[in-house]
Amino acid sequence: MPLTDQHRFGMQLAHMSRGWRAELDRRLAGLGLSQARWLVLLHLARFGEPPTQRELAQSVGVEGPTLARLLDSLEAQGLVERQAVVEDRRAKKIMLCPSARPLIEQIETIANALRVELFMGVDEEELSTAMRVHSRILANLEKKS
Repeated sequence: MPLTDQHRFGMQLAHMSRGWRAELDRRLAGLGLSQARWLVLLHLARFGEPPTQRELAQSVGVEGPTLARLLDSLEAQGLVERQAVVEDRRAKKIMLCPSARPLIEQIETIANALRVELFMGVDEEELSTAMRVHSRILANLEKKS
């Protein structure tokens, strides 16, 4: 059975996603953070209010126990701290420590530079079309869950 353009598109998308993340991980290696840990820091930095551990796990797309181990190591590095939630003793809010801010700025600077490189030669119209296609596919995926 020959490959269809839809099949090629799916393979290309997966390959691009893996490659983009691998290149970013390679560029961030000097900061001493694993991919999973810098991803948690970036997600944390994008919340307006400190999220609960459950909210952060949903945002990052990992299971609770996996996030708990990542938070343990980030806490040991002095980058995050857990704070009890008054209304729910079992819940914990995750706070960024001040020492994490310069690190997050470095991560974002490196990530932005890579993004600029990767989008070279892609014009606004092409990007808009690609985003519409991806949005439609994501919406179809949402219907499945």
